[in-house]
Amino acid sequence: MITPALPLPHERSASADESITAWALAARGGDSAAVDHFVRALHRDVIRYVAHLSADPQAVDDLAQDTFLRALGSLHRFEGRSSARTWLLAIARRAVADSIRYTAARPRPADLPDWEPAAELAQPRGLPGFDDGVALLELLAGLPHERREAFVLTQLLGLPYAEAAALSNCPVGTIRSRVARARATLLALLAAAEEPDPALTAA
Repeated sequence: MITPALPLPHERSASADESITAWALAARGGDSAAVDHFVRALHRDVIRYVAHLSADPQAVDDLAQDTFLRALGSLHRFEGRSSARTWLLAIARRAVADSIRYTAARPRPADLPDWEPAAELAQPRGLPGFDDGVALLELLAGLPHERREAFVLTQLLGLPYAEAAALSNCPVGTIRSRVARARATLLALLAAAEEPDPALTAA
């Protein structure tokens, strides 16, 4: 059963972002433990972000790896002017954009194996909230790209509106509008999904 309540943003304390930024700065100086902390702290956010930006589910792990490789190669230029999270997600956005351009220039063969049934069978079932999470992802996929990105950045990854606006190269007010419209659309779709099927009630 799909519940009409949308998930709240992740709790992102200022101290957590400060710690992650401190790890990035320490990693820049060659601290291998800091590199490990930095990657572990942001790995899930990068995976979720590229999954929502990319049209190719099979490319998500590669895009996340590419993001971290680019970031680690550019750490010497990171000065901590923004949070390390925002800096890394901007790199992830560029990695996805580059991947899309590359795919458009060099299309993949059409005879790819049918991975979807195998992926479906491999998904864990019976976990609390699993079906609701899948339903939400399906609804998010139907939103316009700009609204979906704004919603994912602020409501799922918990970024402040100002940072999401910087990542999306638009004013803060535009991000707020996109999130509000995305939430309204999702709530309407969730409410519609809760309504009983007229064919079943008439039977």
